[in-house]
Amino acid sequence: MNQAIHHTEIDGIPALFAYAAGPVRAGLVFRVGVADETLAGAGITHLVEHLALHRQGLADYHFNGATKAAFTHFHVEGAEHEVVAYLHGVCSSLLDLPMERLETEKEILRTEEARREPGQLPLWRYGAQGYGLSSYPEWGVRQARPDDVRHWAQSWFTRDNAVLWIAGERLPAGLSLRLPGGERRPMPRVTSALPTAPAFFSEGQGGVLLDAVVTDTAAARMYAGVLERELSRALRQEGGYSYTAAGDYAPRRDGHATVTAFADSLPAKQDAVLGGFVDVLAGLQAGRIAQADLDAVRGRRDSALTAPDSAVRRLPGAAEDLLAHRHPRTVDELRGELWAVTPRHVHAVALEAAGTALLQAPSGHTADWAGYTAAPTRSAYAVTGKRFASVRKDGTALVVGGEGVSLTAGGDAVTVLYRDCAAVLSFPDGGRRLIGTDGICVEVEPGEYGVDAHTMATVDAAVPPGTAVQLPPRQRRPERPAGESLGRDSGSAVEQGKGAARTRRTAGQTAVLVVFGTLAGLWSLFALMYTVFGFGDPETGVGGWAALSAFLWCVGGLLAYPAVRIRRGTRKG
Repeated sequence: MNQAIHHTEIDGIPALFAYAAGPVRAGLVFRVGVADETLAGAGITHLVEHLALHRQGLADYHFNGATKAAFTHFHVEGAEHEVVAYLHGVCSSLLDLPMERLETEKEILRTEEARREPGQLPLWRYGAQGYGLSSYPEWGVRQARPDDVRHWAQSWFTRDNAVLWIAGERLPAGLSLRLPGGERRPMPRVTSALPTAPAFFSEGQGGVLLDAVVTDTAAARMYAGVLERELSRALRQEGGYSYTAAGDYAPRRDGHATVTAFADSLPAKQDAVLGGFVDVLAGLQAGRIAQADLDAVRGRRDSALTAPDSAVRRLPGAAEDLLAHRHPRTVDELRGELWAVTPRHVHAVALEAAGTALLQAPSGHTADWAGYTAAPTRSAYAVTGKRFASVRKDGTALVVGGEGVSLTAGGDAVTVLYRDCAAVLSFPDGGRRLIGTDGICVEVEPGEYGVDAHTMATVDAAVPPGTAVQLPPRQRRPERPAGESLGRDSGSAVEQGKGAARTRRTAGQTAVLVVFGTLAGLWSLFALMYTVFGFGDPETGVGGWAALSAFLWCVGGLLAYPAVRIRRGTRKG
């Protein structure tokens, strides 16, 4: 089958076409994404995407949209006339967004966000700007006005900032893409919040996570595959420490790509998983790359490139390459690069990855013993200005100066300069949280530090225009030990920004937690015993055994539910 991608143009928009039998598949891709936004305006691209799809309503064919770091996709699969109608509808909506739907779509996006658990690696690597914004809530959605949304759509969703791709037996007849003129936007600026690398930070209990930025090459793709095989072999097959040991490779379309690796673990196995993870990386950096692993990864990659639908699957990425001013490579070029890779090339990528690596260790663990430097959670200095000591007299103080604000505790300080302020979260109780572009945050709490109204007004006036984010009332802020509020705006700080800070657990909740937790544990033990030993019961048979076993586990889950809700929604007193 023809695996070529053909270039053409429709209504001034570059188009990529690949032959494919069956339903027509198409996508309209724009060079705009989360990394083009500001922290205070985060989510506006996602909001435009939702509004542009609203008029599609319910359809028998498949369609959707996706907002990524640097690109926004509208894709569809169906009959030829359905694809034409979909693409025409998207373009028409982008020209005249249904603003009567604005508040409803905002609520939908907030509901979607509540289910999302963004990773923290982008924040620690890039800071609170650019590619780091994918770690933050979509704070800009709440306060986006109709004029803001229209201006964003008119600036970014234009004919000159788009590429169309189509997979089918021919280009659909009657296809029209009417979009306003504009300009091809450059790729987002790459920022850094890491003074040195390799670096690490400690957060969460889910396992070990690492990413590294490497040059986008065939050898780098091979490295990601070999790394995944090595992690799976060492941590699952041989050590039995992890259930999931996986890797990923994501081109950034600017000549670089991100290699990501992950291994989960139980709390008791975190030391072993962290140690084994680092050992695997060290082995690849030392050049211990088995030819058999390289051949296995190469074989899978080559099979994907020579598959009948290879050209179709490469279309979305080829569209992104065009938007990034990179000429998409042919399948012959890709295969040639693939088969030229040797262990020496993969070793070079391993060394490159080691120089940019960022590792997330479980809470309470470090990686300095392995040569990783702790990512900064403090600032190098504090501003000079008016000092407000904490009313708790714990040694913590807020300093408000002419260039920024600082929180100090002992010899540590966190500082946000006004000129580097990415967002100011404002709460109805008077509190503020200033977030710097490096991800460091400073909480300005008038009640906790006795800050007068005039000083608060000077802070509000000094931050850059467009950085204020008005948030709804929050739950009463729990008291914290001295200095605990110093650090990056990650993890709990982001959750508090979304109004999801956990409240203190009451005595009654603790009792319910203990009772239902105990009952759930005992019932689950009974269910486990029946599941293991009840299979051979001739009176129930296989069907009866399976049904009763499932029923027992369901009852156990119902007993555990109250305990889980209390445990997740509260903290210890």
